[in-house]
Amino acid sequence: MTPISLNINGNAHTVEVEDRALLADVLRDNLKMTGTHIGCDTSQCGCCTILMNGDAVKSCTVLAVQANGAQITTIEGLAKGPDLHPIQVAFSQCHGLQCGFCTPGMIMATAGLLSNTPQPTDAQIHEGLSGNLCRCTGYIHIVESVKQAAKTLQEMQA
Repeated sequence: MTPISLNINGNAHTVEVEDRALLADVLRDNLKMTGTHIGCDTSQCGCCTILMNGDAVKSCTVLAVQANGAQITTIEGLAKGPDLHPIQVAFSQCHGLQCGFCTPGMIMATAGLLSNTPQPTDAQIHEGLSGNLCRCTGYIHIVESVKQAAKTLQEMQA
């Protein structure tokens, strides 16, 4: 077992993990952050997307020991208390979710995209979400959600 330190959603955590433990499993099983979903076990679906040091990553592709010392944001940490993040609000208002299973990963991928590209084009949105699969929607509402979130975030900064 190897001790690692993580800053998750602004809180320090120290946890002992096996060297082969995936970050997604540590988040869910050890730290009970079940908003990070595991959908495929092959890094294809993106349901486990989180922000690690500000970048959107699939937590099922990261060994927990590789994340030692990292700043991590999960879907649980995006909202500030009872106030949803503008991305979460946009997904709700624009109907960018159906069953909700892929939604945490889509929202976290959107957060990563908008932090690097505040006013994305349609092509940039499609590229930014290309590693995330939704089995329920045709993506039209998801893309609209990203556009609305970008607009809201820009208005908040003005």
